[in-house]
Amino acid sequence: MSSLKNDLPASLVVFFVALPLCLGIALASGAPLFSGLIAGIVGGIVVGALSGSNIGVSGPAAGLAAIVLTAIGSLGGFENFLLAVVLGGIIQIVFGILKAGVIGYYFPSSVIKGMLTGIGIIIILKQIPHFFGYDSDPEGDFAFSQVDGGNTFSGILDTFSNISLGSTIIGLISMAILLLWSNVLSKKGKFFQLVQGPLVAVVLGIVYYVVTASNSKFGISAEHLVSVPVPDNFDSFLGQFSFPNFGEITNPAIWVVAFTIALVASLETLLCVEATDKLDPHKNVTPTNRELLAQGTGNIISGMIGGLPITQVIVRSSANIQSGGRTKKSAIIHGFFLLISVVLIPTLLNKIPLSVLAAVLFIVGWKLAKPALFKKMYHLGWMQFIPFVVTVIGIVFIDLLYGIGLGLAVGIVVILIKSYQNSHFLHKVEGESGSGKMKMTLAEEVTFFNKGAILNELDSLPENSYLELDVRKTRFLDNDIIEILDDFALKAKERNIDIKLISERGIIENPPSYIEFFKLDITEPFKS
Repeated sequence: MSSLKNDLPASLVVFFVALPLCLGIALASGAPLFSGLIAGIVGGIVVGALSGSNIGVSGPAAGLAAIVLTAIGSLGGFENFLLAVVLGGIIQIVFGILKAGVIGYYFPSSVIKGMLTGIGIIIILKQIPHFFGYDSDPEGDFAFSQVDGGNTFSGILDTFSNISLGSTIIGLISMAILLLWSNVLSKKGKFFQLVQGPLVAVVLGIVYYVVTASNSKFGISAEHLVSVPVPDNFDSFLGQFSFPNFGEITNPAIWVVAFTIALVASLETLLCVEATDKLDPHKNVTPTNRELLAQGTGNIISGMIGGLPITQVIVRSSANIQSGGRTKKSAIIHGFFLLISVVLIPTLLNKIPLSVLAAVLFIVGWKLAKPALFKKMYHLGWMQFIPFVVTVIGIVFIDLLYGIGLGLAVGIVVILIKSYQNSHFLHKVEGESGSGKMKMTLAEEVTFFNKGAILNELDSLPENSYLELDVRKTRFLDNDIIEILDDFALKAKERNIDIKLISERGIIENPPSYIEFFKLDITEPFKS
C-alpha cells in the first residue's frame, strides 16, 4: 500500500493522457471510437496485471493505425478484422513461449534514445494544433503524412490561420498551472504531491468550458473537446461492443493480417520495454517473454469484445514515470479509471478541452526530448550520435517503425566499420625501424567482416620483411580469414617475407598450411 500514494496520482495523469489517444487512434484507424477505449481498458487492467513491467502502460498503438485502417477495408468489415486481432494475440503468445522477447535486447542504446527523443518531438509537434484549437488531424496520428491529407508541418502552418481564442486561453492557463505545480508547488507539501497538476488543469478546463459556453468569442466549440461516445441507456452501451466473425477463420487474408499485427505489435512492445526500462529511475528490468505473453492475452481479450490491437506505449509509459508511478498498480488503476468514466461520466468527459490535454502532453514531450540530450549524445562520439540523429529524423519525417529501422541500419553499418577497423593491430617493432620487422596481433573475434582490412594489410607488407602473427588472444577465427592467411603463405614465399606464427599451441616459422596448422574443419571455427 505504500506505493499507492505514488501510483494513484500517476494513474490519474496517465488516464488524462490515454483518454484522447484511445479515441484519436480509433478515429485514425477508421474503427469505432469505442474500440479504442476497449483497448485502453484491457491494456490497463488485463495487460497491466499480467505484465512483469512496473511502469509500462499498454493500450491502442499509433504505430498500428495504418495497418488497422487498411485491414478493415481489405478484410470486408470490422468483425473480420477483430478475428485477426484475436489470432494475432495467439501468435504473440507463441512468440513468448518460443522466447522471442530476447530480440528487444539487440537494439543499440543510441537507437532507443533516438526513439524516445523522436517520439518526444512528435508529441510536441502534433499537439500544437490541438493546443491552439485547430483539430483537423485526430489525436494519436503520429505519422508525418496525416490522415487529413497534410503532414506534420503543414498542420502546424494551417493552425496559425485557424486559432481558437478560447482553446488557446485555457491551454496557456493549463500550461502555467502544470509548470507552477511541477517546479514550485510540488515541493511545498504532500497535498501538492497527491493532487497532481494535470487534474487541476482538467478541472479548470471543464469550468472554463461551462462558464464560456454561450460566448461566441471566448467559448470552445464541440470539435475542440474530448468526444467519448454517450449511450442513451445500458442496452445501447452494450450495443457498442463488437465480436469477431469466426466463420472467416479459414480465410488466408485473415491470417496474413494476424501475423502482421503480432509481429508489429511485438516489436513495438519490445522497443517500448527497452525504452521504459532506461527511463525507469529504479532501473527495473522487464521480463520480455512474459511481456509478450501478457500482450498476447490482452489482444485476445480486446479482439473478442471489439477492441483495437494493444501494445505497450511509450507516451503513456513515460507519462507514468514522469508522474512518479512506482508499480504496476498505476497502469491497472488507469484502466479502471477509463472503464468507470466511460460508463458513468461520459458527458462530463466531453467537456474537457483538448488544449488542456495538449498542455499535459507538451510536458511529456519536452521531458523526452530535452536539447541537453542532443549535446550529451554528440559528446559520446559519432558512433552514438549518427544512429541517434538518424532515428530521430526518421521518426519525425516518416513514422516510428521506419525511424527505428533506419537507425538500426545505420547502427549496424557503424558496427561493421568498427569491426573492420578493430580486427587487428599492425605495427613496426620498436627499435628496429630499419629491420622491416612487423607484428600483427589479431583481435579476440575475427570474422569475414574483417577480410578486407586484413587482406589490405598483408598485401601492403614490403618485400624482404619479417612478420610476427600473434593469435594468442583470438577465441574465434573465421574460416574466411584462415583462407586469406593460407593464400598469403604462398605470396610470402614469392616476396621473401618470413612469418612467425605465435599461438597458444606453440610457435612455428613459415607454416606451409594454416588450415593444417589449426586443424580446422572447413565448417568449424578455430579456437586457440
